Amino acid sequence: MRARGIAYDTGFVRDGRNSLEHFDPELVQRELTVIRDDLHCNAVHVVGGDPQRLEFAARAAADLGLEVWFSPYPLDLSTDEVLALLLDCAERAERLRATGAEVVFVAGVELSVMNRGFIDGDRIEQRLNHLMADPSHRMAEARSRLGRFLHPAVAAIRERFHGKVTYAAIPFEGVDWDLFDFVTLELIRSAEVADQFGAGVRDLVAQPKPVAVTGFGTATWHGAGDVAPRSMEIIEYDEATGEPLRLNGRYQRDEAGQAAYLSELLELFDDAGVDSTFVHLFALYSLPHRPDGDPRDDLDLASLGIVKVIDGRSASAGLPWEPKAAFAAVADHYAG
Repeated sequence: MRARGIAYDTGFVRDGRNSLEHFDPELVQRELTVIRDDLHCNAVHVVGGDPQRLEFAARAAADLGLEVWFSPYPLDLSTDEVLALLLDCAERAERLRATGAEVVFVAGVELSVMNRGFIDGDRIEQRLNHLMADPSHRMAEARSRLGRFLHPAVAAIRERFHGKVTYAAIPFEGVDWDLFDFVTLELIRSAEVADQFGAGVRDLVAQPKPVAVTGFGTATWHGAGDVAPRSMEIIEYDEATGEPLRLNGRYQRDEAGQAAYLSELLELFDDAGVDSTFVHLFALYSLPHRPDGDPRDDLDLASLGIVKVIDGRSASAGLPWEPKAAFAAVADHYAG
């Protein structure tokens, strides 16, 4: 594949709260260097909801010679707020591209589910319940609303950003790919679709535009790969703050299973001729590894990160995380 990448989280913003409480510029630069040198990536999908953080991380990645997929990720915003965030970030991405950096602008991720105005419901949970209550009707409605949003939005983005543009879609969103330079999909294999997954990828690659795959990964508990799109749904949250509290039961750590899942998908995408892949994701600081005490407190079991964030202490080389088995699996594939 041409672009070998991973998603890098700069913090997701919801109700004014950032999931990444502390943003350390020095740590960002060190982690992006690890992504280039140790994971053998030549591209990075920089995601988040804070435009300043996105711009800083994107510039740091570009300075390292990485191709940057500049990806604002709005959550629970109105369509007007989504558009404002996308246009702000498009201007920032263009400033970076104008320096000679390789930049692809990602005009949103899973907008129909993650934001208001496409599926009825003010919160993500409400929209998902609404979608599942009448899937065929709600999906058609979401496709229509998203299309009406994207056509003028992409035109406005291209007035500000003069490089390649894409959108990270859920397959049901039925995006008009004539608007974009890449066909980019969040493709997550579960046991339910495993028998048709490979053929679906090959069909995608057979169309004229280059294909990128984002959003694929699984959590770190035994059996997570079978339910990968929902493998993080083992967390209990604080009802008032939305903060993750504990797991909803006892789960067996399975780093080898997470590593095998990613290896299999990367090999499949490579063999099918996918242009760009971005493993989801490098680290989730909101889900730390707590090996001591109650097993339900080890939130890393629910994390898709290929490193485990160590709660309250530094790990190797002064970094706040240690690699999981999936780290080596991704590195081996990208190095080969």
